Amino acid sequence: MYSWEGIAEFVAVAETESFTAASRQLSISTAQVSRQISALEKRLSTKLFYRTTRKVSITEAGGIYYQHCRQLLDGLDEAERVLTQLQNTPKGRLRLTAPTSFGESKIAPVLNDFSLLYPDLEIECLFTNQKIDLVDSGFDLAIRLGKLDDSSMMAKRLASRRLFVCASPTYLSDHGVPHLLAELEQHNCLQGTLQYWRFQENGQEQNIKIRGSLSFNSGPALVDAALKGLGLVQLPDYYVQEHLDSHTLIPLLQNYQPDDEGIWALYPQNRYVSPKVRMLIDYMSTHLAI
Repeated sequence: MYSWEGIAEFVAVAETESFTAASRQLSISTAQVSRQISALEKRLSTKLFYRTTRKVSITEAGGIYYQHCRQLLDGLDEAERVLTQLQNTPKGRLRLTAPTSFGESKIAPVLNDFSLLYPDLEIECLFTNQKIDLVDSGFDLAIRLGKLDDSSMMAKRLASRRLFVCASPTYLSDHGVPHLLAELEQHNCLQGTLQYWRFQENGQEQNIKIRGSLSFNSGPALVDAALKGLGLVQLPDYYVQEHLDSHTLIPLLQNYQPDDEGIWALYPQNRYVSPKVRMLIDYMSTHLAI
């Protein structure tokens, strides 16, 4: 630990511009502060402060050194704080937001299980399809689906989802089976929150504008419409997989299926993420069943 000697004293003097004030801040003698600074300057072969009887001011080299040392001390404080909090049971309020249908069906059960493990936590979850500003609204994290917009948020991939175009056997019997993307315009494509469907053709992403007689901002509502033979849908696997397995819905255009998309936990880009948030993100990453 020799390289750490004098760092705390140096930072204290740099910030207070006084050996005496630094000694009071650190609860050590002024002489000890002076000795540590002198030893540090000798070790670095660099003058860190200009000293007069009336003033202490930092040198140019000292200013550069201070920026790095301040980060080191902040990192040390943060490491100790994390360890201290991890030794305690997570408690206090934890606020998150998630898309409505996915949140109700997939996120809520995971949160309930997490609450059973940590009953001292007060979890508040808002299900909404609106993208909320986490910092302005005071949320700890958000669950987002699919491609992420560029943002200042940190992102952790929790799971993946696969999009399927499918329809009921009844609909396909009445209207035929599409084999090419261009044939979609001949079909009733039931619309969700987007006016286009996503595909991949010859290694390139393709967004195909679709039209249909029904539009829902609800996955379960679109599944119900498809099962009743009202048209084609494009939906993630967690809505349609059981129906594909039972053949009540038939997958279509599989040669154009896009790459799997991410299911993400987003949180503000801070140097320090509270243990309760980190623990929830890790728990969801392990237990989110898609």
